[in-house]
Amino acid sequence: MSIEVLNESGLDLDLTGLAALSRFVLVRMRVHPLAELCLKAVDEDTMAALNQQWMEKEGPTDVLAFPMDELRPGLVTEEPEEGVLGDLVLCPVVAERQGAAAGHGTGAELELLTVHGILHLLGYDHAEPEEHREMFGLQDELLAGWRAAGPEAAPSGVADPATDPATDPATDRGA
Repeated sequence: MSIEVLNESGLDLDLTGLAALSRFVLVRMRVHPLAELCLKAVDEDTMAALNQQWMEKEGPTDVLAFPMDELRPGLVTEEPEEGVLGDLVLCPVVAERQGAAAGHGTGAELELLTVHGILHLLGYDHAEPEEHREMFGLQDELLAGWRAAGPEAAPSGVADPATDPATDPATDRGA
């Protein structure tokens, strides 16, 4: 999996951890091993502009998901499709406020938003009550699995994000 992580937020973030979490979720959701994902952290002004442009909403939001090839999770009986999953844009300043309000801090909020955004990239939504139950249940399950696995949560057979150039925070491939 190719996971590009860009930090344009001006804040010090655990980019390696977010890349490892993303890899964990993509493997658990049976996304094709050659799928591509870009995670980008931005400041509030950039997020507000994106939110206005794409969602027609005022102000910054916590996460925006921009699916590319409309990849879906692989089923146990079939192979997942190869392609570009899409771009996930996070706003750490908004996450910081939300994490404080929820009582679990910025890091946990960024983890939650990363999983939430990846599920949106995979076609999950929460507009209807049944969709909400499914998506948030899956989100909770994935986060619990990640947290139970600890820092060595990168699934076996998957490159270590700390040594994988595709997840190097210093790598900017123009997303």
